[in-house]
Amino acid sequence: MDWGTELWDQYDIIEKHTQSGLELVEKYVKFVKERTEIEQNYAKQLRNLSKKYNLKRIGKDEPECRLSSYQSFLEILNEMNDYAGQRELIAENMMMNICIDLTKYLQELKQERKMYLMEAKKAQQSLESTYKQLDSTKKRFEREWREAERAAQYAEKTDQDINATKADVEKAKQQAHMRAHVAEECKNDYAAQLQKYNKEQNQFYFNDMPLIFNKVQDLDERRVRKLAQGYILFSDTEKHVMPIIGKCLEGMTKAGTNVNERNDSMVVIEQNKSGFERPGDVEFEDYSQGINRASSDSSLGTPKGPMELLGKNRSKNFWLFSKKSKLSPSTLPPFSTPPAPSPANGPPSPKFGRDPLSYCLKEINKTVKPRISSFRTLRRSPTVTEDFTHLPPEQRRKRLQQKLEEICKELQKEVDQSEALGKMKDVYEKNPQMGDPASLASQISQTSQSIERLRGELNKYETWLAEAGGRGDTLRYKSHTFNNNGAHDVLSPDGAHSDESTPDPSQAIYAEFDDDFEDEELTAPIGKCTAMYSFPGASEGTISMQEGEVLAVVEEDKGDGWTRVRRNNGDEGYIPTSYVTISINK
Repeated sequence: MDWGTELWDQYDIIEKHTQSGLELVEKYVKFVKERTEIEQNYAKQLRNLSKKYNLKRIGKDEPECRLSSYQSFLEILNEMNDYAGQRELIAENMMMNICIDLTKYLQELKQERKMYLMEAKKAQQSLESTYKQLDSTKKRFEREWREAERAAQYAEKTDQDINATKADVEKAKQQAHMRAHVAEECKNDYAAQLQKYNKEQNQFYFNDMPLIFNKVQDLDERRVRKLAQGYILFSDTEKHVMPIIGKCLEGMTKAGTNVNERNDSMVVIEQNKSGFERPGDVEFEDYSQGINRASSDSSLGTPKGPMELLGKNRSKNFWLFSKKSKLSPSTLPPFSTPPAPSPANGPPSPKFGRDPLSYCLKEINKTVKPRISSFRTLRRSPTVTEDFTHLPPEQRRKRLQQKLEEICKELQKEVDQSEALGKMKDVYEKNPQMGDPASLASQISQTSQSIERLRGELNKYETWLAEAGGRGDTLRYKSHTFNNNGAHDVLSPDGAHSDESTPDPSQAIYAEFDDDFEDEELTAPIGKCTAMYSFPGASEGTISMQEGEVLAVVEEDKGDGWTRVRRNNGDEGYIPTSYVTISINK
């Protein structure tokens, strides 16, 4: 069943139906656009929320950064940020695959529908024009036939009139005959026009209009099919990102399971352990017997009572034996020149007066109250010093070790850069066409100064670490700097070895032996590379290669344009980075 057969007389209905279908497509496109706006706003709000609570502005040295609960919270924020990205992807795909595609297809349908309706109207106008011609010939035939009848009646009447002359009769008969002839011609025209109209009407209702209506039906069915695909894409677009969204949610769940409360407690202990000994018992001071107070005052270096412990808890940076926590001499009784004991059975000391108990309480108040006020002043943040003496001993050792590790990494970086510059200079000297060796002088000088500065800082912090009681941890830093002496020689102005002092000559010998032993071991490759061009490798330290040859990457490009590679037979050397394509193992 098709529209051309069943709906041959429903032109208006077909026109209205197709217009309604196009409006439905427009309505669906508008609906999807609003959905994409909702998704984009939702994603934007999620990103703003993640950014608001993401505490990346806190430095890595902050205590919270090492807590598993804090790290898991950051992972949740990152996963939520990725989740927001998937919502943005949904909105983007819906806009591209549904809105833009349907809008473009809708314009094509409108143009095609307009063309079909114009054809139908043109055919209808042609049929109406033929019908008007038919009606005109019909009316003319009717008019001429009546005139012919009147002319015939007049001729007959004139012929029967006895008063009419023969000329009048002949004239009336000729007029009647002429009218009859004209009427006959009009009849023939009407018959021909009628035949033409019937033929065009048959062509219109059985060929032209059914064909047009079938084309409109095909157009409407294609519209419905395309709209159905848009409906499917509406759900499939979100289904495609559901696995990634699921991974984001799994990441949030994993972040929750990674929280280790016991480990967080250990981190708090490690970060805040001061290394002090617990205070000893407070000695009894018997003033009534005049006992030497110097023996009891010798314990002033430890907290005297609950108030001092309270002061310790109040001040985060307070610890015993610290320069910052020393009490003023005016608040402490003298350690020397103890008071002379009263003679046996002699008169009591004037200080005791008549009530020894009152005197003891006054003395206690004198020694305790000033201390409370002095501890309150410790609540201010201490001045940060370069050697971290403002920290407790345990925390100071850790910070010094961290600082040494940072300096060592920076020093190693400068050493690698100096080696690269030295190799580049050597290559330039042997191959002047590749570059001017003099252009590297400023960089070599700057790198040399940086290494000397870092070596000075390294020695300084090692000395502070030794003072803090971390001598056992300094060996690895000493050996590390000794291992890089060769690199220092590259940047030495006079080419002599740097005379860096070591704590023990035997340590240097052992370190040098270890370095030689480690140099013999092959470094594990970090990736592969394929040669795009041939390289002769004529310079010292370089290695030749052929186009298409695959080599193992031992050391990445340090910024000098050279990469260290190794063949299967163990040969190693440097090649230009731009000559190969590199793939690093992940």
